[in-house]
Amino acid sequence: MGKILLKNIRCYSFHGCLKEETAIGSDYRVDLSINADLKKSAKTDQLKDTVDYVLLNRIVKEEMGVPSKLLENVAHRIIASVFKVELRVKKCSVQITKLNPPINGDVVGVSVKLTQKKDSKF
Repeated sequence: MGKILLKNIRCYSFHGCLKEETAIGSDYRVDLSINADLKKSAKTDQLKDTVDYVLLNRIVKEEMGVPSKLLENVAHRIIASVFKVELRVKKCSVQITKLNPPINGDVVGVSVKLTQKKDSKF
């Protein structure tokens, strides 16, 4: 088993429960981690034998582009899309951080992190 990590994927998205959040938008950072069997690709050195991180990045960008009230919903959609598109993934973890959230305080960001194994109920 191996792990592929995509760190600090930068997005400008329109998530939140406040009307202003969905109108103005905010900066987000997404971290994605997947577990898959990477033995074959380690031996063959062929892209077709691994999980393509370009595809993973595209999934994150697409799902971040669909407005939601809650980051939990976005994270769940990202995980579901990864499992649907890439059958080699056995476990997926995603952390979404909203930078400078409107919470009336000096906070760099708030994050939601979800992790799911393939074939487990969420």
